[in-house]
Amino acid sequence: MIYLQMFIAFFQIGLFSFGGGYAAVPLIQHQIIEINGWLDLAEFADLITISEMTPGPIVLNCATFVGQQVGQQTGGLVGGILGAVICTLGSVMPSLIVVLILSALYMRYRNLRMMQGILTGLRPAIVSMIAAAGLSILLLAIFNSDFTGIQLSNFRVIEAVLFIAGLVASRKFKLNPILVIFGSGIIGYGVYQLAGLFGA
Repeated sequence: MIYLQMFIAFFQIGLFSFGGGYAAVPLIQHQIIEINGWLDLAEFADLITISEMTPGPIVLNCATFVGQQVGQQTGGLVGGILGAVICTLGSVMPSLIVVLILSALYMRYRNLRMMQGILTGLRPAIVSMIAAAGLSILLLAIFNSDFTGIQLSNFRVIEAVLFIAGLVASRKFKLNPILVIFGSGIIGYGVYQLAGLFGA
């Protein structure tokens, strides 16, 4: 039963992930935290980090990771590998079906004004979803909270400095995002190791 639930959850994510990438993050968060309770907010932030660091689309990486974790927690076959496969198939299936249908329709009706209007109308919605997902992850990283529980006493200086440094490195100096990600991880590890040594 859990495998069917996992398939349906990621089928819904795949079906409504217009724009892909970070636009899908709110949908993933809604399904795996709020509806099914498979991960908590901190684990979700780790999930996004791991999914961004590994090759491939973020939705597929999230599906594989969540499926493997839930499969292990529920005593799944082969250490959760079956769960990973089911979630990954669930997230891919809608795209496969919809893209095949839409590509045929687009090639036939691409010059129609209605088709151009639909595509133009979807763009702002996609941008707003990406912005909401980015802000949610930023607040979680800096305040360890979502929109509703922000407290200045929870402000994390190290994370805020790393965010600003990463932003400057990627936007102003055009550093490779992979270098920014790994550099931030190494610096964060070093800072927290030093803080542990000095009892901070």
